[in-house]
Amino acid sequence: MTNKKDIAILRVNHLRGPNIWTYRPVIETWLDIGELEECPSNKLPGLYERLTAWLPGLIEHRCGVGERGGFLERLRDGTWSGHILEHIVLELQNLAGMKTGFGKTRSTADHGIYKMAFRTRDETVGRAALQAGHALLMSAINDTPFDLQAKVDELTELVDRYCLGPSTGHIVDAATDRRIPSIRLTEGNLVQLGHGSAQRRIWTAETDRTSAIGESIASDKDLTKTLLASCGVPVPEGSVVRSAAAAWEEAQDIGLPVAIKPVDGNHGRGVSLNLMSEADVHAAYAIAAEEGDSSAVLVERFIPGNEHRLLVVGSKVVAAAKGESLWVVGDGTSTVTQLCDSQINIDPRRGNSEEFPLSPVVPAESDEVMLDLKRQGLTPDSVPQAGQKVLIQLNGNVADDVTDEVHPDVAHVAALAARVVGLDIAGIDLVCEDISRPLEEQRGAIIEVNSSPGLLAHIKPAQGEPRNVGKAIVEHLFAEGETGRIPLVGVTGTTDAALAARLVGTVLNLAGKHVGVANREGLFLDGRQVTAQDGTRFDAGQRLLINRTVQAAVFESNARTILTEGLPYDRCLVGIVTDMGSVADVADLYVRDDDALYNVVRSQVDVVLSDGAAVLDAADERVAALAELSDGAVLFYAQDEANATLAAHRAGGGRVAFVRNHHIVLAQGSEEVPLLGIDKVKPATAAQPNALLAAALAGWALDVPTDLICAGLRTFDPAGKKKKA
Repeated sequence: MTNKKDIAILRVNHLRGPNIWTYRPVIETWLDIGELEECPSNKLPGLYERLTAWLPGLIEHRCGVGERGGFLERLRDGTWSGHILEHIVLELQNLAGMKTGFGKTRSTADHGIYKMAFRTRDETVGRAALQAGHALLMSAINDTPFDLQAKVDELTELVDRYCLGPSTGHIVDAATDRRIPSIRLTEGNLVQLGHGSAQRRIWTAETDRTSAIGESIASDKDLTKTLLASCGVPVPEGSVVRSAAAAWEEAQDIGLPVAIKPVDGNHGRGVSLNLMSEADVHAAYAIAAEEGDSSAVLVERFIPGNEHRLLVVGSKVVAAAKGESLWVVGDGTSTVTQLCDSQINIDPRRGNSEEFPLSPVVPAESDEVMLDLKRQGLTPDSVPQAGQKVLIQLNGNVADDVTDEVHPDVAHVAALAARVVGLDIAGIDLVCEDISRPLEEQRGAIIEVNSSPGLLAHIKPAQGEPRNVGKAIVEHLFAEGETGRIPLVGVTGTTDAALAARLVGTVLNLAGKHVGVANREGLFLDGRQVTAQDGTRFDAGQRLLINRTVQAAVFESNARTILTEGLPYDRCLVGIVTDMGSVADVADLYVRDDDALYNVVRSQVDVVLSDGAAVLDAADERVAALAELSDGAVLFYAQDEANATLAAHRAGGGRVAFVRNHHIVLAQGSEEVPLLGIDKVKPATAAQPNALLAAALAGWALDVPTDLICAGLRTFDPAGKKKKA
């Protein structure tokens, strides 16, 4: 047992799918609070004051009271340390930039032992937040110093390293709003939206519809210009050169001022604008050649006006932002670098992580800024006179939303540019004086087409309305009414679950679908065993969901896998519960009675979609009681057609299955469909009639014709097509 001044963390477990706590991933930890069981918060002097001083954001935690300040009310009146730790961990994650709000703490039958769960978007960050929260709480209890800012900085760094970037996260959130499931495929920003054959993939602002050829064209600025010009899109005149001398010659031919950029650059890197002298052109050539992958550099007519970024998704402009030039004003004592820090870098939009739409300006680290300063006779260490205005950067600061100001002709030209290059999502950079007027009226032009465009300027503009570009991207990938889902069937139980899962897979396969099955016997694709390893594990189920050939999938789970990993899918169309299992199987997980076991197994019914169905064994009262939890329909089965639960359900118009004279019968109200004699199936299968009944009802719930259900049950071979040795 721990001492009064400590809390022991006994176990930490990441539940990656729906679980006993919530539909979403959580970290569950077991806590031994020791003698603190006798010391709720109101008996720990100074705890309330120290926690609220360190974490003032706790006032926003509503807790069980249901209103702002609810947790603080509980803290003041007296609550236990496990519950306090839950809220501290959530608040630390919020301070680190990973917004979460769900948490629960429950006592167990053992004195001082608690289970606590909290939502996290990344396991590494969540575990680190738990350790930091534990240290903070113990410091608050023991009245010892705690460096909160240092811990928050550490957690923030972990969030930046391990969590989805803000642009990708924005798209995933938009998919979630449409109830489209998502799976993160790498530690980076590659994410699958949807399941199996219905899936789409995104990589920040790229999709599986993004053309590799289009990306290559966009990275070749000269080729892009040629293609755009041939289609009537206004672009600045210019040509490619391979030496500084040729760049100056071309600049003279075009007419000063000019712009110089790498041929194969992107996102404005290596671009110098408004060049008026031979020295400036030579210097800009060196910058562009260094930034690009070759010595080829593009010299163009300089287009006066404001830089704009238009985001094209599919065939339309969904957002637009306006750029601004960066200037500082001298005070007679500060250097250019110091002026940048005091006048530019204090902008809350600027930061080094992906969360910020703009980067800090460090003159000495930017060749383009250095060139602009040199043209003004300055260096980063120069001290401008009081009132002297110094140009720091002419472009690259697009941050103000102007979506509602874009002229229809400008939007049409931008969308055309994206189509010409061949990008389904593109950032179109153009320069003009007034975005609300057609380009030809003001000699405006498109200067760049970017693949994988940044989204932050539209999600978090400095001024103007944020745009839900994630929603536009999701709508581009999924037509109205599409959810990215395939039929999923979950089977939870012990004795009949494995067989029922394979039977359902066979029925769906005969119905014309490529079917994956994950059960305790392994993984099966269209009836062929591809691995004999336990398929009830979370990772095994995920293998089916990421398989692009799978059109339907069946998963076996049990109380232990739900408790230790969570279900491998977020929702299912059909959820089958064959039995509750035994308390003895999960007693080591602090499930000590039938009520606790019921709360575990109910997870299978909780995840049934509203247009789906729960298939339940009416002969097991505990299983039958799960019916009230189903958001969808309920179908009952029992070998005895006189079973009271089954008979009442049938009388009310519900669908049921039973055995009569050794024949499986499907019924609804007064209508009956004799399916097949049990003697027609393989002997090993016939020995488990409940599995046959459950599979038959699942097929019925999935609208499989009865003749195909019958054929699937009759032809199923338990030996199957095994994996070759």
